[in-house]
Amino acid sequence: MIEAVDLTKEFGDFVAVRDVNVMIPEGEVLAFLGPNGAGKTTTVRMLGSILKPTRGYARIAGYDTVKEAKRVRQVIGLLTEFPGLYLRMKGLEYLSFFGELQGMPARLIRSRSEALLKRFQLWEARDRQIGAYSKGMKQKLTLVRAMLHDPQVLFLDEPTSAMDPHSAKLVRDAIADLRQEKRTVILCTHNLAEAEQLADRIAIIRRGQIIAQGTPAELKQRLLGDPVMEIRLAEPLNGLVHYLNEKVNIVTYGQNWVRYKVADPAQFNPFLLAQLAHQKMPVITLSEVPRSLEEVYLRIVEDDQAGENLEEARRIASQEVS
Repeated sequence: MIEAVDLTKEFGDFVAVRDVNVMIPEGEVLAFLGPNGAGKTTTVRMLGSILKPTRGYARIAGYDTVKEAKRVRQVIGLLTEFPGLYLRMKGLEYLSFFGELQGMPARLIRSRSEALLKRFQLWEARDRQIGAYSKGMKQKLTLVRAMLHDPQVLFLDEPTSAMDPHSAKLVRDAIADLRQEKRTVILCTHNLAEAEQLADRIAIIRRGQIIAQGTPAELKQRLLGDPVMEIRLAEPLNGLVHYLNEKVNIVTYGQNWVRYKVADPAQFNPFLLAQLAHQKMPVITLSEVPRSLEEVYLRIVEDDQAGENLEEARRIASQEVS
């Protein structure tokens, strides 16, 4: 559904995006994560046929984003950082205007507008000027506009940034529904918990390059290693730590609990429980310790920064030698 190959954008001597490669199938949600200025928005604008790449290419639903830009715009919905709302228009009037630009029949514009405005709890404000909307309402209206023509692909740049928790949940639920409907979504966000909840895959961008890409589970395994298990007993550990230390990697422990890393929990944990039952040591809980996407993100960025610092040190050293 979305393909980008060596996608690069230069502004003079500044390289905003360098050699981005992604392949996103139908019905998948991909989250772009990265600090401000990393190149997320520039990448989305190239994919959305707003910016032409300096080199490389992208296709959306089979259409080239440069050669077939008009067709691309017909199959995508775009929510950008700067939505460009017409503040003197009324909400329903605004949607009708954009529906006509998309070539939608008037009856379909009306039915889609009503359904989406009700879904995002904006129906009562349909005849109110957009300038009187709150920031969160404006954000929701922009999302409604992006979804109005029922696009195959949606690009959402910080879709919940200005919203209260209730409105943000409406948007997250809508994104989950889009996935079920086999729509493809690229989500740019700073909200790591939101990305972990919604995205099938994560792409972390730094200095215009994708430095890591994979499912949340793959990134956790790759960056954080084997899963951490925690077992709690109804009594002191006694010799359990010594026993475990011969078989797994102990992370930490307390009076009646211990955390350990093991490559294959599905194989080891039943064996451990059987041994504890044999020793008549009652177990309260045995569970995997949750690991967040935030841990993964920070580790990747720190490792990338360390690599950058090493390269700079080598460059300076080579200059001093010469």
